[in-house]
Amino acid sequence: MTAGVREEPREAVRPRTPRRLPLPTLLALLVGFAGVGYRLALLFADVPPTNSDEATMGLAALHIARGEGFPVWFYGQAYMGTLEAYLAAPLVALAGPSVLVLRLPTLALYALFLLLSWRLTRRLGGDRWYALLVVAVLALGADRVVKNQLIAGGGYPELNPAGAALALLTVGLCVSGPGARLPRWAAWGLISGVLLWVDPLILPYVLTLGVLLVARRRRELAGLAGLVLAGALLLGAAPMLVDSIRHGRNPVTAVLAAGGSGTAADWADRLHGALVLGPPLAMGFCSPGRCATWQLWWAVAFPVLLVLAALTAWHTLRRASGRPGSAVRVSAGVRLALLGGAAGVLAAYAVSNAAGQTPIESSRYLSCLAVAVPALLWPLWQAARPLARPRRLTEVAASDPLTQRQLAEVAASEGGGYGHLPEVESIKATGGRTAGPKARAAGVGAVAVLAGVLGTGASATVEVIRAAPAVHAEADRHRSLVDTLGALDVRNVRGGYWTCNRLTYATGENVVCAVVDDDLTPGFDRLPAYRREVAADPGAAWVAPAGSPLAARLDERLGTESGALDVVTVAGWRIYLPRR
Repeated sequence: MTAGVREEPREAVRPRTPRRLPLPTLLALLVGFAGVGYRLALLFADVPPTNSDEATMGLAALHIARGEGFPVWFYGQAYMGTLEAYLAAPLVALAGPSVLVLRLPTLALYALFLLLSWRLTRRLGGDRWYALLVVAVLALGADRVVKNQLIAGGGYPELNPAGAALALLTVGLCVSGPGARLPRWAAWGLISGVLLWVDPLILPYVLTLGVLLVARRRRELAGLAGLVLAGALLLGAAPMLVDSIRHGRNPVTAVLAAGGSGTAADWADRLHGALVLGPPLAMGFCSPGRCATWQLWWAVAFPVLLVLAALTAWHTLRRASGRPGSAVRVSAGVRLALLGGAAGVLAAYAVSNAAGQTPIESSRYLSCLAVAVPALLWPLWQAARPLARPRRLTEVAASDPLTQRQLAEVAASEGGGYGHLPEVESIKATGGRTAGPKARAAGVGAVAVLAGVLGTGASATVEVIRAAPAVHAEADRHRSLVDTLGALDVRNVRGGYWTCNRLTYATGENVVCAVVDDDLTPGFDRLPAYRREVAADPGAAWVAPAGSPLAARLDERLGTESGALDVVTVAGWRIYLPRR
């Protein structure tokens, strides 16, 4: 007996063609690597310049690495958590204290933000080319932008990736099945809790995305999901809550006080700082430390675009009301929540004294406006897309998985027909019709604005590169100061606020510095133990930048009499030694 085996036709066995990344995805990857590489090059060039606030976070990382303390708050205050110090502590333990090791975790957070923003753009209905545009905008790095992203001074580098992660989780919670949602509820609560501890600037996004979740999943939140969310939120905020209970501190009061102290700023100054200077600085359109008049055009475009994007999202939400679970409705709702969060961030900044008192430096409070970029630029992309070569609907569906899902939703909701196809935003302009004169005019205007965004951001990025040699030279002068103090065997010094902790961190606490004001009276020491150590040393020196008011005051004490000071000059610094 023989057993017959059916022979498969040769055509049935086909070699698999290796999958290649679509061109826009590959370009987005390259642009993302360029953005990260640009920032890494800045770090090796000592850009952006460091300061004593960043060094304070470095000292916290140093203490954590040595097991000498586990601070909850930024030293000297009862708000702004020390997550950056915990992230940097392993690197400080391995490589010793330096600005570079302190900033490597913030660079990783920026890379994560780019990745999450690309993914968020795709999940919100944007095609790959639009996702490339978003990555390109976020890859640019003007002065205020790279400071917010790279300086480990407390809170800012974490905000944007956390905000993008919350938005992505919100999309998933709105479209996934109940069985897959519990881990997302836990992640959403944990991230929100950590943000409350680290820096509440992101709170408007947490609130608007939270409102969306309550509106769509309120029944689920009344059960196990709500318990999981609440438990994870408490876990994330645990450092803040435990410290507040132990010491009777109110971090909310401390945060409100940080919004500006002293004489209240005039409302005209607040609005100018928040609405005129704030958006261009925060979004990366200004030169280092200033905004030229021509760079302020975004102050007009931003609120117009914010309103236009919100109206577009609301209109889409209303038109898709008959399909409550559709991807179109979810993406419109999340875009609206992101825009509402951005408006909340801007409003909170506008009512603070900081917007009127220190508008250039305080524009860092608007750093998380970048979270809303995928929603903010959406109307411009929608208007500009008809100018591109129209493609047939089947071509789009074949190249875009998201479009395939939306087509399936429309087909299911309309009994297999496509009667309401224009409501699907990601394929609205692909039907092959010729755009009319108004649409073409709107498209040309949108392209002009997008070109302005990229061009202005690129110009400001070039200004940062041009200023890099001067910043690097200043860092070299500070390294010379550290080397000279070591050669002089100086262990305790007094100096200004912006000198002390930077010097102490750079030396790994081999030199301890106590803060003095320009009139030589005691200043604000974030670590009081340093003052006690310096006070106990009769041979403590003084350090001041050459040409500073403090140096001028100490120069009055130079001389030959008893108790006078001798001076050693080194690369822009003056070291004053007690005469022995």
